[in-house]
Order: sequence, then structure tokens, then C-alpha cells
Amino acid sequence: MSAFNLGDRQRFEQELRGNILPFWMEHTVDRINGGFHGALTNDLHVHNEVERSAVLCARILWTYATAYRLHGDASYLDMAGHAYDYLRRAFWDATCGGVYWSVDAQGVPHNEHKHTYAQAFSIYGLAEYHRATGDPEALALAQTLFQLIEAHSFDQIHGGNIECLSREWGSLADMRLSEKDLNSRKSMNTLLHLMEAYTSLSQVWEEATLRTKLRALIELFLDKIIDPNTRHFKLFFDDAWNSLSSTVSYGHDIEGSWLLVEAAEALGDADLVHATRRIAVEMVEAVYVEGRDADGSIFYEAHLVNPNSTDKHWWVQTEAVVGFYNAYQLSGRAEFAEASRRVWEYIEDRFVDRTYGDWFKVLNRAGERYPDQVKVGPWECPYHHSRMCFELLARLPSSAV
Repeated sequence: MSAFNLGDRQRFEQELRGNILPFWMEHTVDRINGGFHGALTNDLHVHNEVERSAVLCARILWTYATAYRLHGDASYLDMAGHAYDYLRRAFWDATCGGVYWSVDAQGVPHNEHKHTYAQAFSIYGLAEYHRATGDPEALALAQTLFQLIEAHSFDQIHGGNIECLSREWGSLADMRLSEKDLNSRKSMNTLLHLMEAYTSLSQVWEEATLRTKLRALIELFLDKIIDPNTRHFKLFFDDAWNSLSSTVSYGHDIEGSWLLVEAAEALGDADLVHATRRIAVEMVEAVYVEGRDADGSIFYEAHLVNPNSTDKHWWVQTEAVVGFYNAYQLSGRAEFAEASRRVWEYIEDRFVDRTYGDWFKVLNRAGERYPDQVKVGPWECPYHHSRMCFELLARLPSSAV
């Protein structure tokens, strides 16, 4: 028994196609300036003074390219095409190559840094757009980004990729993705999504160097990034892979658990598949024991020094639905299927906005939303919750069991 039933499958379908996808098409497209609004409040007030991130644009591109590939709805193709055009027009650096971190409402570069994270998500979106449409230029751009990343950010001595470089691909003193991040040379988060991007690119581009780089990233996670004692990700590193933080990110742990398996399966290496499947179950068990609240939802972070963050972030819950269910499929352990179902029920009860559409993005432990938290912003995107729906619809049986 999967803990989900046919009615749950229909609710995932309804949530995806009746709420998430229509909301972003209706409310986020900037029909005056082009692209997408910088930010949108829960009650749909637009804030175009907020800078526009390449990551948001690339995630929208991935979401609607995937939706079009799976469902064939022309409106999804239109939305994907809008994101694709904006990524090329506003974010692509025609002089130095790669994508800027952010632009303003008029499409003028706001932050010209070449964050590896943004290049990775652009690959992710472009590869999926090519997969859905066959567009050769999208594949060519993804290939160019792969070559730029490996030419400029790869650490030839210790392996892995540097966080961020200047517009001209030179060194920087401050490499942080955001103010809450540690200023470190390497991070789990960037490498996780680089692995995710290379997995996607490998589905549309048979290239030996790409496969070698993807394998190396998987092995980095197995050998350097996963703590062998706790089964949590270590988050920040110096060049030589010394850990710089003791924080535990439950959302990244459970997201990474299934992305590692997906990457190994894309390579088709039996030994790597076996190793990632084993560690995925162990990582999910650690989150199951340590990271769940009594209501079934997942805490944001744990800290050895500062108080734990008991907030509930939308993306953490979605990754838990997928990660717990993936662990159930790998292990047959019924408690993981039940944990997946309980997180989904919490999402339906607390995160879905029944008034204005889409989801609230951050709640406190009591399940109450923060009044100043935006619904759409540089980080608040449709990729996590749409992907949860895509994944569960692919994994759940299509008839009653």
C-alpha cells in the first residue's frame, strides 16, 4: 500500500493544472516591460522595484517546458517561450558569455556576477526546453554554459566548482548567493543544482565530458559532502573540502536524496545507482527521525549554536513529499509513504492559498503566514511545487491499488 490513493493522484493533478500553472501564467507575466514581475505579494500587489533573478526566469522556463512536454497544452508552450526569450534577451551576457545574476524591470543588468548557481539553473531550463520542443538554439546555449562553467569555475586541484565569479569570469571576494549564506568558495547548494542541471543536460546531449563531470559530482556528494556519521549534507566548504558550518538543512537533505538517485540512474552505472539508493534511504531516515514536527511537516534548519529554525518553507515540504515517497519506493518501508502523505496533507491544509491562488511560501510553526513574505520573488518560484506534482503523478499508480 502506497499510503496515497487514486483520489490523491487526482488532487495532485488538480493542484498542478488547476492552481499552480494557471496562477503563474495569469499573474506573473509583465506585459509592459517584458519578462516577469520582480515580486508579488500574497494579495497580488506587484513590486517591480525588486530585481529580477535569472534563477526565477530559468525555473519558470523549466516548469512550463516540462508541463508542455507532459501535457501538450499550447498555453504552457507559450509561457515557456516567454521565459526562454527573456532569458536570452535580458540575462545573457553577449560580451563575456553566461547569464547575469539579476536585472532591473527594464532589463538592465543589476548584478553582473556569474554565479555558478544561476548558470546551472539556466542549463536546467534550456535543456528541458530543448527536450520539449527540439529547439537547437536552446541546446547550444546549454552546451555553451556547460563549457563556460567547467572552463572558469572548476577547481583543478581539489575538484568541484567555485561559487561565483565576476562578469569577466575573474575572482571575487564575496561569493554569497544571499545575505543568509556563508561567504565560502564552495557550497553544497550550488553543487547539488549543478548536478541536477548536468543530469537534465545528459538526457538531451550524449557527451563524454558531460558524463565524466556528472559522475564526479555524484562522487563528491558521496565522498565529501554527505557526513558519514550524521547522514546530513555539510553545507559550506573551503577549497580543500573542510566544512565551514554545522547547520543542518532538512530540505536540502531530502531533496538531495532523490536527486542523487536520479543522477546515478541517468548515468546508468550500477555501482553508483546502488550507492546512491542506499545513502538516499539513510538520509531520509535521518530527516524522518530529526526533522519532522508533530503535525508531519518538516522544519527548515537545525543549528548547534543558534536556536533551530522551526519555520515551514514551501519548498522543504514539497521536497519531503518526493523524498519520502522515493525512499518508500526504494525500501518498501511503509512509514516513509505515510510521512509523504502527511506532508502533502499539511500542504493542502496550510500552504495552498484558496483565496488568491498558488501557495504561501513561508509559515511559522503554528502554520501562520508572515505578512511581509512575498508569494513571487527572486527565490519564490513555481519549480519546487510543480515538480512535486510532476514527480508524484509519475510515481503514483494511475489506477486504484
